Amino acid sequence: MQSNILIIGGTGLVGKTIARILHSRNPELTIFIGGRKGGNSENNLFIDVTKVSTFKTILEKNIHLIILSVNDKEDHVLRFAIDHTIDYLDITKPTPDLMKSYQLAKNQSITSRIVFSSGWMGGIVAGLVNTAALKMKIIDEVQLFVYYSIKDKAGESSAHFMAENVAKPFVNYRNNQPISIKHFLNAEYYNFSFGIGKRQVYNFDVPDLYILNQVEKIPTVNVKMTYSSKWVTWILGAFQKIKLYNILSFKERKMIFAASGNGDQTVFEIIIKNQEETKKISLQSREGQAELTALSAILHAEKLLKTDVENKVYFSHQLHESTSLLESLMDYPSIFIQIES
Repeated sequence: MQSNILIIGGTGLVGKTIARILHSRNPELTIFIGGRKGGNSENNLFIDVTKVSTFKTILEKNIHLIILSVNDKEDHVLRFAIDHTIDYLDITKPTPDLMKSYQLAKNQSITSRIVFSSGWMGGIVAGLVNTAALKMKIIDEVQLFVYYSIKDKAGESSAHFMAENVAKPFVNYRNNQPISIKHFLNAEYYNFSFGIGKRQVYNFDVPDLYILNQVEKIPTVNVKMTYSSKWVTWILGAFQKIKLYNILSFKERKMIFAASGNGDQTVFEIIIKNQEETKKISLQSREGQAELTALSAILHAEKLLKTDVENKVYFSHQLHESTSLLESLMDYPSIFIQIES
């Protein structure tokens, strides 16, 4: 079995969580942590994604799998993995970067496994959609509703993403037509499970919009989210309506979305529809989004490490057969899943 794993961005919140859970589940693996600060241990490597010259240590340590948990906008790590036949799993990319990287990889000759896992919470939504809809001949519509607690732990990348993208339009899909929208507009009410209740939800951009429509060919896809604080949810929408984000600096926008919670639950719900029926899958992670994102990345990595997966480009949900992803998530003690027809 391949055994040398490198987590680039391994000193961040999600990266540290990946390392902790991966080691507890697979103690036989050798796990290296890559980051711009390096470290005192021989397993802490100095790797800067903007400086390809620092990648030589990847070959020196005979790395079999790179898990990327820091945004590499120029795709230096992706190109390096392809050129040197190293398996690659990326959990970081916002939609425009994911589209660019996917096309780059598809145009290369691939001799390793290249996996994009940048959907919501480590790329598990599409896998859960496929599982819940096994007996549905066709899917006409998917809606994703996200509940985010301001008490949850949040890494630097979350605030960075929102600060960079909150003022930019993005698209959802209606009958295969892209509809240009912005974050925190088009409010509606949604009744969440797990005791949360009715909340106002707003437009939100996640790569699943692209993945479900362009890859899974689902005609109508929509994502909306709410914060645990109704006041915070309302004020973020008000800021968008008056176009305040357009005039704030990147630093000021980042301050708005910075989080300093000590941990809380994260919840999302998926509504899957066709003309005959509607199914709902509800997921709660009591340990929050970092734990769920890290676990999802590890479930994908374990598929690469422990199964004979063909060398080619994947979205992470394509690694899993039938109900295996759902079953693995349900086996984790802090995750609770409900499926309703």
